[in-house]
Amino acid sequence: MKYICLILAALCFIYCALVYLTFSGTLFHLVWLALGIGFILLFYALKLQWFSLLPKTLKTFFLIFIGIIFLFFCFIEYKIGSHFNDTVEEDVDYVVVLGAQVRRNGPSVVLKYRLDTAYSYLQNHPTTLCIVSGGQGANEPFAEAIGMKEYLVQKGLDASRILIEDQSLNTIQNILYSSKLLNKEEDSIALVTNNFHIYRALCLAKTAGYRHVHTLSAYSNPLYLPNNMLREFIGFLKDLFVGNIQFLK
Repeated sequence: MKYICLILAALCFIYCALVYLTFSGTLFHLVWLALGIGFILLFYALKLQWFSLLPKTLKTFFLIFIGIIFLFFCFIEYKIGSHFNDTVEEDVDYVVVLGAQVRRNGPSVVLKYRLDTAYSYLQNHPTTLCIVSGGQGANEPFAEAIGMKEYLVQKGLDASRILIEDQSLNTIQNILYSSKLLNKEEDSIALVTNNFHIYRALCLAKTAGYRHVHTLSAYSNPLYLPNNMLREFIGFLKDLFVGNIQFLK
């Protein structure tokens, strides 16, 4: 068992370096560094038999706690994966594209996947309007929504079909601020974001009072999938803890 910890530590360090060297766009890859260090500490704890020094009751509580966390993690990851291929066939009133990082030369690769997916749908559903949602982060040259609209117009989408929400700085704000541009109780919408992000976005929208919400899944690079899946789990826990998510969809 203890040598499995060393293998897991090595895998975490390798993956951390891989994500860093290929530039994932965030600092979340450092979590893998922390996990690797954690596995090394666990190796020494097992090797030196530190757990044998703990009272039996405390060891039992610790194992039960870890087991519950692990089962909840597996459940949420399953729910995230179950929405990877979400599509929308029917007409909806609005497509809401959730923002991601923009750079001086335009949307990031992750955001382009979302916009390309939205564009394909909008081409096939000419009566649907589009809301692009995203404000300006500290490391961005302009609001994400501005860059998103420009990208869609350059691809050929009529600018009159695009509404801008340019104040939000995170997913829950994307959801809440976009609702000011539509009737969330009557209008049908399709949320567009990357596959790993769909489940949390859907839960946020349902909790925020959207009554007719569909989800349209965009592609993401498989290399970053473990990183993004772990990040989504932590994001889900945070939103659950602060009350942004009140039930599981």
